[in-house]
Amino acid sequence: MKIYTKTGDNGTTSLIGGERTEKYDLRVEAYGAVDELIAFTALLADKLVDDERTDHLAEELRSIESRLMTAAALLATGEEENEATHKVSPITTEQIETLEQLIDKYQTEVKPLDKFTIPGGHRAVSLCHVCRTVCRRAERAALLARAEFPGDESAAIYLNRLSDYFYILGRLLAERLKVVEHLWIP
Repeated sequence: MKIYTKTGDNGTTSLIGGERTEKYDLRVEAYGAVDELIAFTALLADKLVDDERTDHLAEELRSIESRLMTAAALLATGEEENEATHKVSPITTEQIETLEQLIDKYQTEVKPLDKFTIPGGHRAVSLCHVCRTVCRRAERAALLARAEFPGDESAAIYLNRLSDYFYILGRLLAERLKVVEHLWIP
């Protein structure tokens, strides 16, 4: 099978289920933002391997990448009901709760703050903030897409929790890598 199909040369693409839509469709924008987040999450995971202080977190991120693929598929599902549109299962409550448990756990491992943090100090910490901001954009795009094309809500909920996860992961990495956190002092 060739990687290029030429079917998108006219500015359209297929959603899951076969429906054709414009490449600037809100759903395409939403799953495209999630796709970008997957790439940055992979980059972050790659940065954490081979370091005993962080390599177990790389595995955690690989699992998150899989959930993000599900989120992208949910956002890429067309409105037409058929066999293909029913193949993508929603992100489960348990998967969302797993993120919440990780957030809660990591929050106990870092010092409480009363100021905003400014990204920086280490590439891995900065990548967490890149992931967080791309995740927030993906969440906004998912919400916008769902406002026009009702469908499963689990992707947007997962993205909401995931942005918090990336924030606390950045703080945890700063702690484990002995990085001084930069605080915003207005």
